[in-house]
Amino acid sequence: MDIDTKFAIRTFFAKKIQFYRNFKARLRGYRIHPSVILERNLNIDRLYPQGVYIGENTLVASGVTIMAHDHCKRVGKQPLLVDTKIGARCFIAVGATILPGVIIGDEVVVGAGAVVTKNVPSNVIVAGNPARIIRENIKMNNKAEIINWSEDKGWT
Repeated sequence: MDIDTKFAIRTFFAKKIQFYRNFKARLRGYRIHPSVILERNLNIDRLYPQGVYIGENTLVASGVTIMAHDHCKRVGKQPLLVDTKIGARCFIAVGATILPGVIIGDEVVVGAGAVVTKNVPSNVIVAGNPARIIRENIKMNNKAEIINWSEDKGWT
């Protein structure tokens, strides 16, 4: 079997799995656009699932944590519940952590292992702990791929 056939088969099954993951997440109350790709081993807030918003064509890689509550801050006897939003056409890389109440703009790349503690504007790359902007003016397509960079030309 050639590589193209193997890729086509893998893509077929991946789309079915993504449909199931998104359906299950929306049943639990998460506000996730149907085009979002959720990889495995995610830790998405279970206490306040309605507070998690993920925009269209965003890819959330394995091991990501997204929180929408803060146990240390209390309202009466209950944890503080806040909305955490991720925009459209974003890529949240492996092992990133997004803390409660953070708003991430559209077309953002969050680097692997980054800890996002503050709001992030659109069209940037953030990385580190705490996450800081390391590149601005990026453009992403509907597959969460950077389109103003190429192997031969670099950044344009």
